[in-house]
Amino acid sequence: MILHRILPICLMTVLLAACGSDNGGQGGGPDESAPTVVGGRVSEHGFSSAIEAVGTAFAREETVLTAPVTERIERLGFSDGDFVRRGSMIAQLSRGEEAADLAAVEARAREAQQQLGRLQELQDRGFATRSNVDTQVASRDSARADASAIRSRIEDRVIRAPFDGVIGLRTISPGAVISAGSPIATISDISSINLDFTVPEQYLSAIDEGQEIRAVAAAYPGEPFRGKIDGIDPRVDPLSRSVTVRAVLPNPDRRLRPGMLLSVDIVSQSYTALAIPETALILQGDDSFVFQIDDEGIARRTRIETGLRSDGMIEVRDGLALGTPIVADGTVKVRDDAPVDAKMPERRSGAAACADNAATKEAVARG
Repeated sequence: MILHRILPICLMTVLLAACGSDNGGQGGGPDESAPTVVGGRVSEHGFSSAIEAVGTAFAREETVLTAPVTERIERLGFSDGDFVRRGSMIAQLSRGEEAADLAAVEARAREAQQQLGRLQELQDRGFATRSNVDTQVASRDSARADASAIRSRIEDRVIRAPFDGVIGLRTISPGAVISAGSPIATISDISSINLDFTVPEQYLSAIDEGQEIRAVAAAYPGEPFRGKIDGIDPRVDPLSRSVTVRAVLPNPDRRLRPGMLLSVDIVSQSYTALAIPETALILQGDDSFVFQIDDEGIARRTRIETGLRSDGMIEVRDGLALGTPIVADGTVKVRDDAPVDAKMPERRSGAAACADNAATKEAVARG
């Protein structure tokens, strides 16, 4: 009895196994080893190299005038905030001792010159040797050199403006004794302003010397100041991956001041270029890759050169052609040279392609 019950069960098991084997051999079901991803195509997208940044204003030229020696201040030649010309007297230190030394040395030089004249007359009459005349010439030249040195020290006690500029607020008064190296005044040339700001390294190709910029200060809202890029730092900061740019803004009315914070817009033209979604990009060190899908549904890792970013899209400068199928999202599930099940949108371009990719991604998530 038990044998008659077991035999039909075994037969049914064998038949079911055979049916399952035949169905799998025909390949009618999906390939379970191929991950499902969001597909996409290389499309065209509009990019603009207009860059926004925040910059700090610096004077065209600026220096702190200091005392060369420890001395008493006799008088000052400026008031707070004065505009001074190059060579104008800023401060005069006491020079009474040097003036007395100069008078003594000049007297010695005159005496040496008179003595030299007498020796030359005696030499002409044969009563003085050439050696005596040469010695007196050296004595006279030494006195003159000493006088020149003292005049230089006297001149050092008159501090003059090295360039046209505006003097800052003074913190000293006549009669004060100032030490060597102590600040007397700060002078700034603000006829034009140096505006320093940083931009990310990926925008290096979008900026160049002579390019126009527009800057706005909080003190003058709605009033743009226009200038041009004057220089680009040759080094990229390895920590922030940004580069320092310097622009020059004309400032004839001196409204812009050093230290002001300005928002910067770099003026540039817009253009259309090949692009892929940001989610398709794979970064490895300094290199960029995407998974390109061939006609057989195999994902091939392809190296590309990227450019600007805009609205979730990345510019492709080299490595892909328009309309090339790629893995738009889900790259973490993909292996190189392995099959993928990609939900591909219709071949469209621009914003429509972005919408197609988004809709496909949502459908894959639901499925």
